[in-house]
Amino acid sequence: MRPSNPARPAAAVAARLLLTCLSPLVAQQPITLPQAVALAQERGPQAQMARAARDAARYRTGAFSARLLPQLSLGGTVPTYNRSIIPVLQPDGSTLFRPQDQTNAALSLSLSQTLPVTGGALFVTSSLARLTVSGPQAIETWSSTPVTIGLRQGILRPNTAAWDRRENVVSAELAERQYREALEDIALATSDFFFDVYAAHVALDNAVANAAVNDTLYRLNQGRFEVGKIGENDLLQSELALLRARAALERARLEDERATAALRLALNLPPGTPLDIAVTRNVPEFAADTARAVTEALRNRALVSEVELQDVQARRRVSEAKLTGSFGATVQAAYGFNATASSASLVYQNLLEARQFMLSVQVPLVTWGAHKDDIHAAEADQRRVASQGRSAIDQVAHDAHFAALQLSQARRNVALLAKADTVGQKRFEVAYNRYVIGRIAIDNLYIAQTEKDQALTSFVQGLRGYWQAHYWLRRVTLFDFATGQVIR
Repeated sequence: MRPSNPARPAAAVAARLLLTCLSPLVAQQPITLPQAVALAQERGPQAQMARAARDAARYRTGAFSARLLPQLSLGGTVPTYNRSIIPVLQPDGSTLFRPQDQTNAALSLSLSQTLPVTGGALFVTSSLARLTVSGPQAIETWSSTPVTIGLRQGILRPNTAAWDRRENVVSAELAERQYREALEDIALATSDFFFDVYAAHVALDNAVANAAVNDTLYRLNQGRFEVGKIGENDLLQSELALLRARAALERARLEDERATAALRLALNLPPGTPLDIAVTRNVPEFAADTARAVTEALRNRALVSEVELQDVQARRRVSEAKLTGSFGATVQAAYGFNATASSASLVYQNLLEARQFMLSVQVPLVTWGAHKDDIHAAEADQRRVASQGRSAIDQVAHDAHFAALQLSQARRNVALLAKADTVGQKRFEVAYNRYVIGRIAIDNLYIAQTEKDQALTSFVQGLRGYWQAHYWLRRVTLFDFATGQVIR
């Protein structure tokens, strides 16, 4: 039976079912590699950090989009109080100093909208103010501006709003791709932890078998030595092999506990939770076309979005360098109505037109070449970014191409190592039986045992290498070749 490689939604469902989980009965059920990956991606510490980073990026994107909508704000001063002695001009031309209490209150409502195409701002305001003066010349006056419509626009100035919008679009896509890559990094790391446990289990089982075999051989050789069939050197060699096997067994037990604890930590399971794994010797069969791998990598990788973002930022710096230090102007125009009255009930009557127009210009006269140098610096930086981007894109294609080849090679390698493991195990069995009946020397038996152990270790590493190559291909392409779907 070959292990399945379900799409992420199915894996996530499996992970949640496993989470419901941690009752002793369910937790003792062996988990497969896809289940372990799904569990790590669902609740592992690294997954939680990646999810928080993605959510923060989404909130920032939402905040940016919200700021592009019309912004309504209310402001004012309620009130400002001032008591002081002021000079008062008398009818005869003399000046007397009189104490005065003055209270100001103002309230304004403003609606503004940034114009992304031009970078200007359209605004509508309404305000109401009151001035109260006590003293010898006590007055109370009201002033209203029911509505004012205005426009503020820069001329030959960088369009900050447009550049911000371009950067935000690319940044949002970059954050999503980085999150997906982070999940694939978690899958890659989890497969490593998983096969650490598998290798430790296999090594422990093999160490137990070797210790038992060497114990049997030592007892057999003791009997043969007593009847003079073997020399003392062979007996000592057999005893040394037994001691080594027992030491290897103790190391294997410790490594098995360590690897299991590390996997439990990666899956964010409570300490002491029973954890067992299930591994099949077979691997999935699917084609990983190199051309498809390169295409998907260039379409999905975060590095591609990062290169695009750097290009946008470099072009923005060039544009700002050209426009900031040269001739420019700002136009502000407004039209509305206002009025003043002695009471609040009259302040919205007899409205008068209010017009405003302002043109401010900035003309650098002597910059000693600073403007030109700023432009050259920005253009040089743009060339550097372009060259760096081409190199990064080439590296993406390179990684995807050889990741596909590596997976195919790893699949063939597993088949060869599985055959070598079977041959090594069979050869040891034959050597053991021949030694028991006295047909071969003990040295040949231990050589066969060593080669059997090496073949088993190589097979485990080959199986690990296949799944590492499998998840590495997913990581560098963000594409699941087993299902033929883009990883979301």
